[in-house]
Amino acid sequence: MTDSFKTVLLVDDDLTLREMYAERFKAEGFTVDTAHDGEDALVKAGQDNPNIILLDIMMPKINGLDVLKKLKEQPETKDIPVIVLTALIQDREREEATKLGAVDYVVKSETMPGEVIEKIHHALDDTAAKPETPAAPAN
Repeated sequence: MTDSFKTVLLVDDDLTLREMYAERFKAEGFTVDTAHDGEDALVKAGQDNPNIILLDIMMPKINGLDVLKKLKEQPETKDIPVIVLTALIQDREREEATKLGAVDYVVKSETMPGEVIEKIHHALDDTAAKPETPAAPAN
């Protein structure tokens, strides 16, 4: 899969982290869009149709788990793979994120940026391998 036309939406309230990951993703050939809170994430996901979303949990306005739930409820965003990228290490959040539809759960302090990029490639490859759901016949 060529990622030169793949767009990542990176959602995190930490400016330094957003900038650091954005530079790494761009170096890998991704187009990067960022959002600084949950509200911004929902708007950008709906408008920009990214190929994948990296989503923090602890954010102002709307937390990441609520954003994930809303993304999976909307027809235009429900099929976008979401990787939760968070500082939270508790199993409760991991289980909730998985139940809500996250394809992966990454703890920031335990994962290097290169590993996050590998997880993005893996999630995009898995998404590309899924057969398209046929459209319902028109009446």
